[in-house]
Amino acid sequence: MIKVSVLYPNSESATFDMDYYCKTHLPLVADLVGEALISASADLGLASVVPGEPPIYIAMGHLTFESVETFKQSFGPHQAVIAADIVNFTNTHPVIQISNIAQ
Repeated sequence: MIKVSVLYPNSESATFDMDYYCKTHLPLVADLVGEALISASADLGLASVVPGEPPIYIAMGHLTFESVETFKQSFGPHQAVIAADIVNFTNTHPVIQISNIAQ
């Protein structure tokens, strides 16, 4: 299995609407990619390892798929619609990483 992590960088001007993300954006993604999506979760950044410093990422979304191919086939056709929704919950530009789930 693989995990697609969508990381939203933090900054002094960064905004993120976690309520919208969880109640609207993630369900939109789930509806569009269908049964290929195994699971989805979201994290809201709290702090850095350096005391008093803000988190590096204001938020993170994690999507689990069986394989990179499954992700590409299910996500690819809907990428424009999903990307267009980003402005509804954040003013940041996400960084995406695809990882193999080791265990």
